Amino acid sequence: MGANEGYFGERVAASYDAHSSSMFDPAVVGPAVDRLADLAGDGPAPEFAVGTGRVALPLADRGVRVTGIDNSDAMLARLREKPGAERVEVVAGDMAATRVDGEFTLVYLVFNTIFNLTTQDGQVACFQNAAAHLRSSGRFVIEARVPELQRLPLGQTVLPWRADPGGLSFYVYDVVTQRLSGQHYYVEDDGALRASPTEMRYAWPAELDLMARLAGLRLEHRWAGWDGAPCSALSMSHVSVYAKP
Repeated sequence: MGANEGYFGERVAASYDAHSSSMFDPAVVGPAVDRLADLAGDGPAPEFAVGTGRVALPLADRGVRVTGIDNSDAMLARLREKPGAERVEVVAGDMAATRVDGEFTLVYLVFNTIFNLTTQDGQVACFQNAAAHLRSSGRFVIEARVPELQRLPLGQTVLPWRADPGGLSFYVYDVVTQRLSGQHYYVEDDGALRASPTEMRYAWPAELDLMARLAGLRLEHRWAGWDGAPCSALSMSHVSVYAKP
């Protein structure tokens, strides 16, 4: 899908790691890798939307055979340039439809990326594709933010996200269609302001649970984070584990 990469084309890929540097912190990546390695056991694990390998590379370092699927040739090219990339098999394709050979103990999708599929049908297809890869008792793991509608006063649709010397970001919510438009602006070295808009579709945890049931999966665990803390009404994100009977 190199000709139709959307947001994650060459311009974004070139600076993706730098703009997402906080997510590459070992304190963030480590607990995720620990949990995923435990769930994978001795089995292989595809990562849907592998990107530049933030999670796949350290997970492969732990001995897990990772296959990374991504529709961005530019992001995959960045992954291939990194040390240890030879241990991760990469496949260019759509995470909602692309299949890789074999049956797996684990499929995982992190960092809100389920929302990058901008239709409900696409998100349902992603669950179905994950289930098709799993062997019996295998698990599909999703990490996603809980939609922040509690922060929206009546009639307001815009939430600020960041404002610092490097730029600013805010999100525009459509509570009817569940569309989420990210408006990101970055200050370039020459002082120019570069716009980098994104389009997403947010989904509530309960809606994801229903998508899982449609795919023949059942919720096994839900945590507030990779450390296994309980998920509550005030949790800003969730890690959900769906099991295949």
